[in-house]
Amino acid sequence: MRPTGLPHLVPVWFVWLDGFFYVCTAPKSVKARNLDVNPGVVVALEDGVHPLICEGEATTVPRPWPEDVVSTFRSKYDWSIEDDAQYARLVQVHPTRWHAW
Repeated sequence: MRPTGLPHLVPVWFVWLDGFFYVCTAPKSVKARNLDVNPGVVVALEDGVHPLICEGEATTVPRPWPEDVVSTFRSKYDWSIEDDAQYARLVQVHPTRWHAW
């Protein structure tokens, strides 16, 4: 939540693996602080015609991070999340509800 009371919405890189979304964030970011207070999240995906919204619960994944998650980020974005000191918090989102149009 922003100081104005508006939701904090930002685009993020993510991977989908085995029924979960995974996102990396900076440990002291607004996103991380919000998740510490409220683990409820909304993920919005759209292809321009068929938007898809997922509500879920977020948890922090402790290190060492699962190799399949690390390798999926590497494959999708050519990004080594293990070597990125800025985005040092891995979050797993467990979907609880889907909305599709």
